[in-house]
Amino acid sequence: MKAVVYERQGPAKEVLKVVDLPRPEPGPGEVRVRVSFSGINPTDWKSRGGATPRPVDEFQVPHHDGSGVIDAVGPGVDEGRIGQRVWLWMAAATSRWGTAAEWTVVSEQQAVELPKGASLELGASLGVPALTAHRCLFADGDLAGRTVLVAGGAGAVGHFAIELAKYREARVVTTVSGAEKADLARAAGADLVVNYREPDVLERIRAYTEWVDRVVEVNLAVNLALDLGLSGPGTVVAVYAADTADPELPVRACMSANVVLRFVLLYGVPVAELLLGVREVAAALEAGALTELPVHRFRLEECAAAQEAVQAGAVGKVLLDVG
Repeated sequence: MKAVVYERQGPAKEVLKVVDLPRPEPGPGEVRVRVSFSGINPTDWKSRGGATPRPVDEFQVPHHDGSGVIDAVGPGVDEGRIGQRVWLWMAAATSRWGTAAEWTVVSEQQAVELPKGASLELGASLGVPALTAHRCLFADGDLAGRTVLVAGGAGAVGHFAIELAKYREARVVTTVSGAEKADLARAAGADLVVNYREPDVLERIRAYTEWVDRVVEVNLAVNLALDLGLSGPGTVVAVYAADTADPELPVRACMSANVVLRFVLLYGVPVAELLLGVREVAAALEAGALTELPVHRFRLEECAAAQEAVQAGAVGKVLLDVG
């Protein structure tokens, strides 16, 4: 089979290559998936580039997320799953078999059935972004009737955070950086969309709500003052990215707001809680509450360019069209 691999960490064009590998066989409790689309997230290029280093066991097929069709099952797995369309999550987290290949193998729990109305492109877009959004939103309780602030509502995590929050009957405020992204956030269902590059952001949000119950935060160093300005007793600021300098924490202001800071990285979330997130994301998908972002398609052989597009901040979802 054709697969993208890297044998050491480094720049995409230096270390990523397409090779022929033996098709993997599923072991006990595993399924093999003929991959249709491989979804790319920032964690994928960071792992490849060495920002989040991990040992490479001879070679690594990158990418956690994807979609496709189960074509073989290992011992202990219901053979009725053969032929099932599925979305994949965290495929490369503890395995060399990521989704940037014609076939991959994962535990049966990591291959979740796609409803008939959901496209393979949407399936490949879920995984890391949707599960991260779920953890940020619901690790501290339900949100029905409450208000959420989503920083960066046009990104993949922000997109699914808006949709999951609306699905669970919350009000959603989001910040974006321009008109195109504002349109994406409104399409996802945000009740109030504010361009953070314009003046009086705090005042504009406060005209809509005095404070928020939850913040889904992509850049704490830049947005901490805004988050605290919108925090009240019990507000949880859930931080899922660390792409800028670490913030200087104003302890007294945090105390005065009685704010809770939660930090989210899927690799460290307990398995039982991850699986809860998988079930609830799957339920939202079944209900038609989750939608696609604009898709940028690359061929398997263009994996380096695709990862560079994600690293450069492409608006929408970057997928490898493997099938």
